[in-house]
Amino acid sequence: MPIDFAKLDLRDALDLAILIEEEAEERYREFTRIVGGRYPGDASEVFARMAENEAKHREELVAQRKKLFARQKARVTRDQLDDVEAPDRGKPRVFMSARQAMEVALDSEEKAFDFFAGALKHVKDPKVKKLFTELKAEELKHKKMLQARIKKLPRGPDVEESEADEPGSDAG
Repeated sequence: MPIDFAKLDLRDALDLAILIEEEAEERYREFTRIVGGRYPGDASEVFARMAENEAKHREELVAQRKKLFARQKARVTRDQLDDVEAPDRGKPRVFMSARQAMEVALDSEEKAFDFFAGALKHVKDPKVKKLFTELKAEELKHKKMLQARIKKLPRGPDVEESEADEPGSDAG
């Protein structure tokens, strides 16, 4: 059953946000295992840091929910989500560079920003509007941070697949 943003109250919105962060954290941990750690600062480390960031954000939301709604049962479930912030399952591969991993993370942050921006158009509850506005701003902050980090990265010690196929490349 899809989420009707017009009917969301703050408790449901917090539960939704918690589930979004949880899903993203789990996906990044999965990617960490898929790409495997080979050296400090590699793609696996990028994904591990992203998982830690998602976990930290989830914990902040859980604390807020507990403070406001203590023991009230959640009404929003994971099956109502559709990879809101979680990176695309088809993105990781062995030997991807840290730059490529950060680009995957950037895509995920953009996807989450777009989700909250789109949801805000339908939200009626002022408290939910405030929360989603804050979450959208947080995703924008993450996007900018990743963009700045990507600019500082060298092409990396890993051979990019597209470069390996170019004429004159030493990789072939």
